[in-house]
Amino acid sequence: MLAVDQWAALEEDLGPRWEAAKLSFSAEEARAVPESATVLAPLGPGRAGRALQFEVARLGGGPEKLRNLLGRLDDKRIWGTLELLEARQATEPGLHAVPAPRATLASAWDQELAKLAPGWRDLLCELELDSSDYVPRAALLGAPLNPTRRHDALALRFRVSDGGGYGTSPGMARRCLERMDAEGITGRVTVLHGLADTDRAATQGPVWRIGGKSV
Repeated sequence: MLAVDQWAALEEDLGPRWEAAKLSFSAEEARAVPESATVLAPLGPGRAGRALQFEVARLGGGPEKLRNLLGRLDDKRIWGTLELLEARQATEPGLHAVPAPRATLASAWDQELAKLAPGWRDLLCELELDSSDYVPRAALLGAPLNPTRRHDALALRFRVSDGGGYGTSPGMARRCLERMDAEGITGRVTVLHGLADTDRAATQGPVWRIGGKSV
């Protein structure tokens, strides 16, 4: 059955008062998983084996957006199974509360900078990604950050400097994150460590040691 037809059947079963639904799409062929993840990227899917899990809100055009993306899967002849994992129903007729959307990576970056004390100069930051499919593309779009991969997590680390030392400028960091937002890459941005009033003394800046390794 076409993916759009599977959604039509599931949507009918949800009834008139559903407000959000968590769904899973499992491609029939393992080699089709990366391409299906790319098609469904605007929904911010998380990957669990061959399954891509995502949530759709009823208001704000969610069902129509999903229908269009599933149509793209059908057009590309990516066959699979769409399943309903769970659904939330409105507590009162006509009441459909929509979950607050996750902050974009760029806005999350702005929030992290706003927490810092004035006069900061050097930061060690981390971008934790929601899916392994995002890692190669995020590393490419974030190339100006000179990111390093954390092999024990779906995360990239990078340095930012506001004082001419080693590290990308905060403005360029934001621009890289904006590019990732534009391609539907989701995750969390965190400032792990920050220093202020540092004196480089003819060096490129501070060195952090984490787990016995210099970063």
